[in-house]
Amino acid sequence: MKKDDLKSLVTQIYNNILHNIDTNNETTKEEIADALKHASDTLRTISNSRVDSVDQAKAILANSYKELAEKSLSSYKSSNDSFKKITKEHQETLSQHQNELIDYPSIKNKFDALQNNMSDEVKKANELITKLSKEVRELEKSSNLDPLTKVFNKGALDKYLEKICNKGYIKHELHLLILDVDDFKQVNDLHGHIAGDKVLIYLTKLLRNTLRDGDKLFRFGGEEFVIILNRVEEKSCLEITQRILNLVRSNRLIYKGKSLSVTISIGATSYHEGDTPTTLIERADRALYVSKNSGKNQMNVEMKNGI
Repeated sequence: MKKDDLKSLVTQIYNNILHNIDTNNETTKEEIADALKHASDTLRTISNSRVDSVDQAKAILANSYKELAEKSLSSYKSSNDSFKKITKEHQETLSQHQNELIDYPSIKNKFDALQNNMSDEVKKANELITKLSKEVRELEKSSNLDPLTKVFNKGALDKYLEKICNKGYIKHELHLLILDVDDFKQVNDLHGHIAGDKVLIYLTKLLRNTLRDGDKLFRFGGEEFVIILNRVEEKSCLEITQRILNLVRSNRLIYKGKSLSVTISIGATSYHEGDTPTTLIERADRALYVSKNSGKNQMNVEMKNGI
């Protein structure tokens, strides 16, 4: 990663931490230290993995702050539930022993004081949960990463295609592929949804290992992915697509001691001046439909004026 790219990432970390301080009046030095450690761990992950671009590295950092907020939210919810449980037990204890010959007024006063303190803590926890929930929703809206696979999401794809199409004419060739996991519902039905998630994560790792640095990988939705191949001729696009098909069909995912084999179907098209994001996706989708209805585990191409 270049020097300017590293400076850009460090600047983003700095801005994220300042934003956290500005939006949270009770930020502690321990929380800042945790945020810096989290950023450091994330940078190590970025340096040791294939990252499509500096933009994706930034998206990973931004996503890590969302995960940190979600972790805090989960912790506060757990504490809040514990307070409610203790409060209920105190109330039941008072009800059970109120007629016994004990110094009930004294004990009741102590319980009341304790319960009031806990009620205050529950109120504070609820307020913090509401605040954190709002922050997580805002971070999710601004995130460009799919939370499961950690690749670009559909929102990022929409922005990228809009940017390309707004240019009109571009000097180099650009190809768009839509990939769909064959018989994905059977994987979920036979092995469970966790196995389905593992298949999607496994597939993204295979795709990353075969794509070039300038190519883009997006999760389009469900078991569908989109790949943008930049600066390649049609012949090279077909070779890359065939390599992807062979790579997926020849590998196995081991899940709970079982070997899971999956295949994919692909629809491909190329960008032409005058295209919109919708026309590009629709052409690739029609080609994907042909692949699915011709036996799956294959690719088909639709150019601007037909197959």
